[in-house]
Amino acid sequence: MRELFNMNRSITNKMNVLIVDDEPNIRKTLSYCLKKEEHFVIAVSNVKDAIDESKRRSFDMAFIDLKLGEDNGIDLIPDLLLHSPWIKTVIITAHASIETAVRAIRQGAFDYIEKPFNADQIKIITDHISKIRKLETQIENMKEGIATLDSEACLNSQNPSVQKILETAKKAATSDAVILLRGESGTGKSLLARFIHKISPRSHKPIATVSCPSLPSELLESELFGHVKGAFTGAVKNNLGRIASCEGGSIFLDEIGSIPPSIQVKLLRFIQDKEFERLGDPTPRRADVRIIAATNVDLEKNIIEGKFREDLFYRLNVISLVLPSLRERPEDIIPLASSFLEFFCSCNHKKIIGFSDEVISSLQRYSWPGNIRELRNVIERTVILGTGEKVNIRDLPENISPSPKMLALGDKVTLSEIEEIHIRRIIASTSSLQEASEILGIDQATLWRKRKDYNM
Repeated sequence: MRELFNMNRSITNKMNVLIVDDEPNIRKTLSYCLKKEEHFVIAVSNVKDAIDESKRRSFDMAFIDLKLGEDNGIDLIPDLLLHSPWIKTVIITAHASIETAVRAIRQGAFDYIEKPFNADQIKIITDHISKIRKLETQIENMKEGIATLDSEACLNSQNPSVQKILETAKKAATSDAVILLRGESGTGKSLLARFIHKISPRSHKPIATVSCPSLPSELLESELFGHVKGAFTGAVKNNLGRIASCEGGSIFLDEIGSIPPSIQVKLLRFIQDKEFERLGDPTPRRADVRIIAATNVDLEKNIIEGKFREDLFYRLNVISLVLPSLRERPEDIIPLASSFLEFFCSCNHKKIIGFSDEVISSLQRYSWPGNIRELRNVIERTVILGTGEKVNIRDLPENISPSPKMLALGDKVTLSEIEEIHIRRIIASTSSLQEASEILGIDQATLWRKRKDYNM
């Protein structure tokens, strides 16, 4: 039944719903109404069972009876919020009053509904909460992807190998299979991971990125699986972990080859059984999260050296996509550079219409060891520092552009060439244009005009 639930959630925009009511008929009626709309439902009769269920899995919504034997349903709300901070709780009561409503809202309730209720009332409030949860997820995804707003440009390619990879990625996105992205740093693995999530049936749920090399072992485990207060030094409050917070969505494990062996075992268990435990809490939890991993190292070599588990590798290597380096796809360099130029001009309110022929030649000759990431950074730099209508060769970093000629008085060159180099050197050695104009013996308006003439 749980496997069927996981399959259904990946193809529909539905929720995990908890029902807490001590009346069997209420639980049965609510369950029927919710399951009819394809929501996954857990129904319990008391506070203890409700807390136990909230520890095992994440919930989007809860219907809670106001009177639960000797317990008050409102008092359960903080416990549910502790394990699922996004949960929307609806209090069920036969004794509605302003005082009850105010107290429920203060405790974190989303709404309350009076008994007796009908199926239409349940559907209206559930649909409303479903839309809110969808909007919340979209906002979180926007926050995650704000730094890669120009990512779609990186996925447009004239290279046959890249086009084939994208076609395979589109097919794989429709499944729940684990995907392993391989390639050098900067080739666009994280962008491809987000693209796969975006076109998948899970796109309405969150995607999170975990950079595996950036955290020590204990903090990485907490980042993935979460921890409870006091689990280790510095654990001053509960942490849900990225896996639990991405329920129904995807998680991108960047540079997975650097994961310590102790965490490899726990990750293997999660991939196999969809179960995990938080640090400091032995309660097994379940989550429906799709794994997308990436690496720039030779995992097969790491297996031989005992650094990476062979069984984990085979679990990760279900669908493997190898992204070529930028030097292997030279036909994409100028289109990518042009897309980045347009993007960063928009961000920085600049009007730069393109590249000089000399710049185009230099970009095509360079080997790009940092791949797309390096190209992106170079274009961002030229937009910020450039002043001409086009990107000039002198706007490029020294390692990409050819070294400027070292001229001296008496060399067989024009006065204009001597003047340009002299002005450039003075501007580079002074802190302001006013200081530069004073040294050069010209007014700032003339200096501004000469900078424009020389594309400085």
